[in-house]
Amino acid sequence: MSLFNLKNKSILITGSSRGIGKSIARHCVLHGAKVIISSRKIDACEKTATEINNEIGNEMAFPIAANIGDDDQLKLLVDETNKKLGKIDVLVCNAATNPYMGSMLEMPIDKFDKVMNNNIRSNQVLCNLVLPEMINREDGSIIIISSIAAIKGSPILGAYNISKAADVMIVKNIATEFGHKNIRANSIAPGLIKTDFAKALWENPDILKSVLGTTPMQRIGMPDEIAGVAVMLASEAGSYINGQTIVVDGGTTIS
Repeated sequence: MSLFNLKNKSILITGSSRGIGKSIARHCVLHGAKVIISSRKIDACEKTATEINNEIGNEMAFPIAANIGDDDQLKLLVDETNKKLGKIDVLVCNAATNPYMGSMLEMPIDKFDKVMNNNIRSNQVLCNLVLPEMINREDGSIIIISSIAAIKGSPILGAYNISKAADVMIVKNIATEFGHKNIRANSIAPGLIKTDFAKALWENPDILKSVLGTTPMQRIGMPDEIAGVAVMLASEAGSYINGQTIVVDGGTTIS
């Protein structure tokens, strides 16, 4: 267990009141970390933090609400996390949005802008807020939850795909610029995972059939199957992984 030990680590996770983010938070706590549960609504954050703390029998998860589309709230999120936990060893950028499904030709430009702002700009802002202290300590891990949408075209998720491809390049650039300071930045690219966020996809029989038809494991993934990779990247187990995108898709993209 020593390779995956997160004791004394402080981890900030956006979009962590449910789905993949919640699973990452829970497993980081199970491996010894203190975590910040963050999403837009404080009641959802408090509910998830309470669930995790009750399971562990100790106060290891702390709720802080923030809207990732608001720069001031992102700064407050980082400031409050530092006050609460003393430092940020690991940043997990999980929160994202996808307000439109359909042809990019018909996508309203305001929805396109929202995807770019929430899925790219907010991650860049958050990374820039946590990097100075990581550089000073010469230690830190940044994890961005991307998607296999970053490496495959889609007739209905065009803007989302573009944003997730940009997230892949954010971690490559951070790794290139700050790797010599022992900063690691990586992304995880999930396939179709059974979350509320992806419900419109896995509840659609035609889309589900298409995904399963190209997935060797013949099933969609579960949030815990992403959390395991995040724990690795946050811990010593991932200490020499940098600038990479780890695909977790049951084999969907291998051919």
